[in-house]
Order: sequence, then C-alpha cells, then structure tokens
Amino acid sequence: MLVEPRAKKAETHHKPLTLSVVIPCFNEANSIRDVLEKVEAVQLADEIIIVDDGSTDGTRDVLKELEAEQHPGVRILYHPRNLGKGAAVMTGFQAAVSDIFLIQDADHEYDPRDYPLLLKPIYEGISPVVYGSRFLGGPRKAMNFWNMVANKGLTLCTNILYNAILSDMETCYKVFRAEVVHDMRIRSRRFEFEPEITAKVLKKGIRIYEVPISYNGREWWEGKKIKWTDAPIALWTLIRYRFTD
Repeated sequence: MLVEPRAKKAETHHKPLTLSVVIPCFNEANSIRDVLEKVEAVQLADEIIIVDDGSTDGTRDVLKELEAEQHPGVRILYHPRNLGKGAAVMTGFQAAVSDIFLIQDADHEYDPRDYPLLLKPIYEGISPVVYGSRFLGGPRKAMNFWNMVANKGLTLCTNILYNAILSDMETCYKVFRAEVVHDMRIRSRRFEFEPEITAKVLKKGIRIYEVPISYNGREWWEGKKIKWTDAPIALWTLIRYRFTD
C-alpha cells in the first residue's frame, strides 16, 4: 500500500492538519516495539502517545528502553495501575495536541499501513469521524465465529438504537477530529469505551464514515483480552446512552 507523504496532506485555513496516534497498552511486551516501529514507518503521525495501563509482564521495561532511545515525537505515559482500555485512550486524548486523533492497538491485529485510507475522508472534509471496518471487504484473517456474531450483533443494536448503518462498531481503528471529542465526557474505563464513544458521536448528529481495513485477529493464547462477558456490558452501554447523557 502506498503511503502519501506529509506534503500532500489537505489543509484547513492554510494550516496542515496534524495527527496524534494514541496507543493504549496493557501487557504487550512482545509487540509494542514492533507496533511503534510500524506507526513510525508510515510517517504520518506528528506525535505518538503510548499509554501504559499498569502492565505487569515486562512491557514497562520495553517502554523505558524506548524512552532512552528518544524516538522523535513519541511520548509515553504510565497509569499506576490497570484502569482499562477506555481510561488509557482518554488519557491519551487529554494529552494529545494535534488536529486529528487516531486509536492504534498495541498488538498486530491492525496495520498502520491503512492510515492513508482512514485519514483521507477527514483530510477531504467528508466527515470528522472515520471508522476502519473489518467487514467491508478488506483482507483479513478468519475471526472466531462467535466473536463475529457478537460484533455484528452489537453493531446491529447500534444501528437500531441510533439510526445508523455501521458495519463494525467495535473496531479499534477510530479516527476523530479533535474538536469532536474535546468536550466529550467518557465514563467507560474498559472495553465498553467503544459503544459509549460511538453512541455519543452519533447523538451529536455526526455520520460516521467507514473505510475497509485489513485485519489479522489474534488467538486467545496469543493474548487477546476481550471476553464474551464484555458483550452484555457493551449492549447495556448502548441502551444506557441512547436515553441518557
């Protein structure tokens, strides 16, 4: 996949849009360095913020090594204890200073080479929010059947409750113009962050733009963290924020 150089970024008020990539990280000692290198290789991020969410597997040792190497534009923040993915993402958002925020998981499931596809609708002013969908025909490793059922079921509930036509509400690849989330209060600390922020974006009247992405889902033995018990919590979150603020 070709990567557009920064010089080709669209401009708003004669100022190039800047990009912050936020990487929530919990117990990813085997992958965090590789993921950072892949994000850097795309050469689109103006800053990369890694938020370690209380890792206990040696991830912090790797992050300290990365800090000592002084990667340009990379900041590493630390939670004193595990608070959850949603809390880590919001810590990153609060620290970010760019025009666009992009969420990147710290494993190998999502490929930063898809960034140009994700950013193009924002650069062109099509939508201030873009989701990368695993179900729009991009190359992907076969998912577990019941994971797919849960994903599609939650997405269907999102569409019914919020009058949308999303294909992948639970995707990691969510991209926002900064002003969309700056005033947004997110209460969810764990995986229910995904439905809460989606609900609040849709309640703002914003139509989310989706693009196809590649997906290399990992197995449970490889460290996949989301569990079946997260599905009913996500469903309740969708219902709750449909009728409350």
